[in-house]
Amino acid sequence: MTRSYFPGILAMAAVVVASNILVQFLFGQWLTWGAFTYPVAFLVTDVMNRVYGKGPARRVVLAGFVVGVICSLIGTQIMGEFGPLVTLRIAIGSGLAFLTAQLLDISVFSALRGGKWWRAPLASTLVGSSVDTALFFSVAFSGTLSWIEPANDVSWAGEMLPLLGSGPVAPLWVSLALADWMVKLALALLALIPFRLIVKRLTAVPTL
Repeated sequence: MTRSYFPGILAMAAVVVASNILVQFLFGQWLTWGAFTYPVAFLVTDVMNRVYGKGPARRVVLAGFVVGVICSLIGTQIMGEFGPLVTLRIAIGSGLAFLTAQLLDISVFSALRGGKWWRAPLASTLVGSSVDTALFFSVAFSGTLSWIEPANDVSWAGEMLPLLGSGPVAPLWVSLALADWMVKLALALLALIPFRLIVKRLTAVPTL
């Protein structure tokens, strides 16, 4: 572990902790505040990959995964109105989605590293974000995976409602996933600006 990319580890840890806290607070009908902080994890991973390479990027992701596991363990001990803030399904879904999506992000980024500067971060984040959303919401709330935690009643997530309030009828968790995915896509585009600025700053050759 070198000091050069230690700030990346701190940044990833901060994103994971903040997202685990903010996911408890609703933003509108379909989102939580955590939906706006979590995608920053892809920005951190992509900056680390571009500046230091995929090895250090993987170490930053693994550090974020460990922090996420700790947050989940703490969440299982905090009781909310309807039980623990973090259930087994949410813990598994969160950890599996984070690790899979971030490592996939690194692989896609590395494959496109030699192209235009925006192609690798944009494509890797879009792919990683899509996989992240699909994995988390399916594992955490899909009725077909209720065997993961039979005692956890998530029937509320299966309530059939118009998609995002006006589309075709679908389970509630699908609307939650779609809203989350749309935020991730929008932030993937916006993140290109700080990505470019941060990378240029970190790779600038110091002058004497």
